[in-house]
Amino acid sequence: MHSSNTSLTDRSELELMAPAGGWDTLSAALANGADSVYFGVGELNMRSLSSRAFTRACLPEVMDRIHDAGRLGYLTVNTVIFDDDAQALEQLLEAARQASVDAVIASDVAVLMRCRALGLPVHLSTQLNIANVEALRFYAQFADVAVLARELTLEQVARITRAVRQEGICGPSGQLMRVEMFCHGALCMAVSGRCYMSLHTRGKSANRGECLQTCRRTYTIHDAERDIALTLDAGTVMSPKDLKTIDFVDRMVNAGVRVFKIEGRARSAEYVQHVVSCYDAALRAACRGGATEAEKALWNTRLGEVFHRGFWDGYYLGAQVAALTDASGSKASLVKRHVGRCTNYFARVGVAQFVIEAEGFAKGARLLVVGPTTGAVEFEAESIVRDDAAQNEARKGESVTLTVPGRVRENDKLYVLEPRG
Repeated sequence: MHSSNTSLTDRSELELMAPAGGWDTLSAALANGADSVYFGVGELNMRSLSSRAFTRACLPEVMDRIHDAGRLGYLTVNTVIFDDDAQALEQLLEAARQASVDAVIASDVAVLMRCRALGLPVHLSTQLNIANVEALRFYAQFADVAVLARELTLEQVARITRAVRQEGICGPSGQLMRVEMFCHGALCMAVSGRCYMSLHTRGKSANRGECLQTCRRTYTIHDAERDIALTLDAGTVMSPKDLKTIDFVDRMVNAGVRVFKIEGRARSAEYVQHVVSCYDAALRAACRGGATEAEKALWNTRLGEVFHRGFWDGYYLGAQVAALTDASGSKASLVKRHVGRCTNYFARVGVAQFVIEAEGFAKGARLLVVGPTTGAVEFEAESIVRDDAAQNEARKGESVTLTVPGRVRENDKLYVLEPRG
């Protein structure tokens, strides 16, 4: 593959964009190396069914938290827009303008035009399926950043980014268009996510943010004339494995990708914690000339510990067909079990008190604390103290103190992380 440009030496030239479906994942993204965060509010985003933590009224607080951390915040308004949505769209975009949203992620021309009228920067969504330079030239009048089609190879991406530089294709800001690509997370059976299966089978349109993930299920073929049924051997025949590019992030950089987007607004805080921190480290390694095999092995282990459906490279390296998962649900190597909640935190000594509300755990257990401001904090139970006495396990009904590596807060949830099955 031809390199699109010279090697980078500065991580600041790259942007790592993390998903936030709620306050805990937002906090996890900001604490683990994300340069920007994308989120949705209300109904006009592609994850309106699965991530409802944020509302239009939350926008100022969400953006204040992002800006206080020195990061960028992008509002997704990327569903198909109907005429009946005109008033809601106007209200949402005006609220975004007042909250100082850094950009709106959009695909419908109605949103593009209204954002232009309001002076709101736009990032082009993958739903536009931009797969060639001519399309990018056209859409450059609306946006400074574009997600190219997920079906492109890195060679195709490199040709497009090379044309951007050679032709000086600029967005409304006058800066060269930046190319954004997904680097990790779920992939859809449909071309760039434009799927109608959920609508056809259950009356809920994925293009309106209501996907019921009908494609993730196992199917049986029935003979219409005879009483014969076959369960397909491949199991989930329409459910691709999750994308993982951690082993070739440097090749994506060399292909001219400048914004690396992580999928997962419906996933957990620990997913965001692991994925963001691993890809931040991988981008830093790419800027210094490449990662070691030991680093890659560590990242792959950590990525395998949180939700995934199995992994593949996507279409970037030339695959002709999708790699399908063989079962529904997560293949994460670790599962979390809820055991209690935080009742106090003593900042001076870095110790937190927890009430154990379920089956407990032993000394040495791997623990996870999750909360809306805390995000996700993982640590080992190096010591368990109850009534000023050390003990080897924490039991249901007890109140114990644990040394924690970061700030946690009252009512944060405590989990034990255990190997799957």
